[in-house]
Amino acid sequence: MILAGIEDEEKWLAEGIAAIQHNAFYLHRALDANNLREALKYSAQMLSELRTSKLSPHRYYELYMRAFDELRGLEIFFKDESRHGVSVVDLYELVQHAGNILPRLYLLCTVGSVYIKSKEAPAKDVLKDLVEMCRGVQHPIRGLFLRSYLAQVSRDKLPDIGSEYKGDADTAMDAVEFVLQNFTEMNKLWVRMHYQGPGRVREKQEKERSELRDLVGKNLHVLGQIEGVDLEMYRDTVLPRVLEQVVNCKDELAQYYLLDCIIQVFPDEYHLQTLDTLLGACPQLQPTVDVKTVLSQLMERLSNYASSSEDVLPEFLQVEAFAKLSSAIGKVTEAHVEMPIVGAVTLYLSLLTFTLRVHPDRLDYVDQVLGACVKKLSGKPKLEDSRATKQIVALLSAPLEKYNDVVTALTLSNYPRVMDRLDNETNKLMAMVIIQSIMKNYTCISSADKVEVLFELIKGLIKDLDGTTGDELDEEDFKEEQNSVARLIHMLYNGEPEEMLKIICTVKKHIMTGGPKRLPYTVPPLIFSALRLVRKLLCQDGDAVGEELPATPKKIFQLLNQTIEALSSVPSPELALRLYLQCAEAANDCDLEPVAYEFFTQAFVLYEEEIADSKAQVTAIHLIIGTLQRMNVFGVENRDTLTHKATGYSAKLLKKPDQCRAVYACSHLFWVDDQDGIKDGERVLLCLKRALRIANAAQQMATVTRGSSGPVILFVEILNKYLYFFEKANPQITSSAIQSLIELINTELQSDSTTPDPAASAFFASTLRYIQFQKQKGGVMGEKYNPIKV
Repeated sequence: MILAGIEDEEKWLAEGIAAIQHNAFYLHRALDANNLREALKYSAQMLSELRTSKLSPHRYYELYMRAFDELRGLEIFFKDESRHGVSVVDLYELVQHAGNILPRLYLLCTVGSVYIKSKEAPAKDVLKDLVEMCRGVQHPIRGLFLRSYLAQVSRDKLPDIGSEYKGDADTAMDAVEFVLQNFTEMNKLWVRMHYQGPGRVREKQEKERSELRDLVGKNLHVLGQIEGVDLEMYRDTVLPRVLEQVVNCKDELAQYYLLDCIIQVFPDEYHLQTLDTLLGACPQLQPTVDVKTVLSQLMERLSNYASSSEDVLPEFLQVEAFAKLSSAIGKVTEAHVEMPIVGAVTLYLSLLTFTLRVHPDRLDYVDQVLGACVKKLSGKPKLEDSRATKQIVALLSAPLEKYNDVVTALTLSNYPRVMDRLDNETNKLMAMVIIQSIMKNYTCISSADKVEVLFELIKGLIKDLDGTTGDELDEEDFKEEQNSVARLIHMLYNGEPEEMLKIICTVKKHIMTGGPKRLPYTVPPLIFSALRLVRKLLCQDGDAVGEELPATPKKIFQLLNQTIEALSSVPSPELALRLYLQCAEAANDCDLEPVAYEFFTQAFVLYEEEIADSKAQVTAIHLIIGTLQRMNVFGVENRDTLTHKATGYSAKLLKKPDQCRAVYACSHLFWVDDQDGIKDGERVLLCLKRALRIANAAQQMATVTRGSSGPVILFVEILNKYLYFFEKANPQITSSAIQSLIELINTELQSDSTTPDPAASAFFASTLRYIQFQKQKGGVMGEKYNPIKV
């Protein structure tokens, strides 16, 4: 049926165009013959085709344009009195004798244009006559196109200031009056289209009506170009009259389009000075009108106007633009109860953008906007509308992007309250945005209060929010989030030890709620941040001796002990052990023997009770040996206890090669170069001999299990330890012992039962070359190496 209707329209359009072309042919002949009578006859017949009611607006426009092109030639003919011999005044009367009203009015407008140009009558009188006469056509489509033609032929003949057609002092007002009257009538016709036809085709009608909107909007465009429309006339006459039409028409399409036209057509400074009037119309619009887009466009234009020059900023303050816009948005959201949340949030986002661009120094305005948004969202469940959520994220991101400083956002009391309205996933997303802003701008958060607010904002990353569990987390996303939190902790710093300790305590309070999955990521940065403070206090030692300082190394170490203990119970024993050893080293630097001993004790307890994996045990024992070797705070008794433990655990490792390497590493515990008193050659030799015995046992075990000896690399490694202590002048390490070891390795390498090991052979060859080099170098070291034969 729709297809049939379209085919019928095509047929009617073709018939109409054919009729226009037919009459236009005779019209051209009449014009060529300067025959006025025939010209009027055929032009009237041609224009009669525009009386049709069968065409849609789109098709009617095609027909109209054919007729419009012909009327231009007719107008040129009317201008030349010598061709038709009739004065323009008589001609103006003559065309009014046309039989049908529509052709009569088209001809009248055409002659009227010539009449104004002749200046034989004031332009305002002719225009007034024409605009009144056009009331004779009340059919919406025919009337709209007729008045559009009137606007077209008269736009360059308005009695404006500076125009050749200007009249008396009120000349601009006459031009404005004509355009406003034409606009008013056109708007009424346009709105009337909405109520014509059956309801079932209403959607199609609305689409067709939307296509005609530019015909009405052109009037406002002409108004915007009239030179005589100054601010006073715009405020007192133009805007009130246009808004009266907008409000009274009670039509959704017309209200939205015309408000948009007003905002786009007239100058920004006019909008600024008439904000009260313009905004006052918004709550009176139909509930279905998209007010948010209109207001957003207005605020965007005003923002651009403000950023065009600093000179205009005082105007914004003078008219209290922010207060008026804020109030208007409040009234609109109250009046439009059915407005979806996304619409309200979009309005507040536009207002916030306006505020940040026009009043960037007024944080109270920014907070006020966020507060208004919270008020609108209060009493409603957490947002689940993805569009509204996006707008909230944009709202929260805007201050971060503007100020490039999270610290500024932390001073906004309503910022966390808006974040609380987000669902858990988006809350975490926004928390990541905040952290990324801190990283990007290298923002340093330097007070415990601000850290408290910040960690409240990013709580979605720090702990499981209501209704979520760790099982729901995506592993990759989770790691990225926790690594971001870890990086953030390093950005929290204050040069005052007391305040820094408060920051550390605040962070600890928050991250301890994170649960077993998060602690391994968040505890280490906190520990290192605290150790940095410890070393800072160490450097400042003596500045306030004897005073009861709130931040002392002892207090910090107590805090660290509690924190790592929580981590070890997660369980994450390997990480906890590493952190205990780091703390022990820091306690060593602070000369706190009991504290360092306690940390080592905790490390050994973890090693004994929690670390069961053989590879993890190897790593752990080497870490313990390495750290213990660097300690200089321990007395003889404590050191002996710890070294005894370390050597004991080394010999109890599962695999013989691991035992061997750990035992010879322990030899360094008894010989420390930069420390007087710890040069126990005998115990070094004992460790090395014990390592040799274990290496022998490993060889024998390999022979039993595989039928061939194991690799000799352990012997080569032990040889290198012998050489190290030999050079350090350990009296127990003699050249004969080294010689014996070299011969042993040679024998093993040449044995048929030994498994070939290129790496061991290369290592041994390099060691021999080193011995040869030392012998050739001469001097004291050369003499020491001389007895060794390679």
